[in-house]
Amino acid sequence: MAGRDYAKEYANYQGKPEQIKKRASRNKARNLAIKNNKASKGDGKDVHHKDGNPLNNSLANLKITTKKFNRSRNA
Repeated sequence: MAGRDYAKEYANYQGKPEQIKKRASRNKARNLAIKNNKASKGDGKDVHHKDGNPLNNSLANLKITTKKFNRSRNA
């Protein structure tokens, strides 16, 4: 079995303008949480968007959770 084709994944999904915006918004949410002392670099936590919309970075919509919780709910 061959390994993953990362270039193909990027071309078909991750590199699309909509996905780039969502990723940038998730990064912005993380930086906002760090700025407001809700999270810290290397803490092993994720920023959860309560409404499931990564473009909604209002503080009321963000919650710090474990990686396991956040990533299992969105699968």
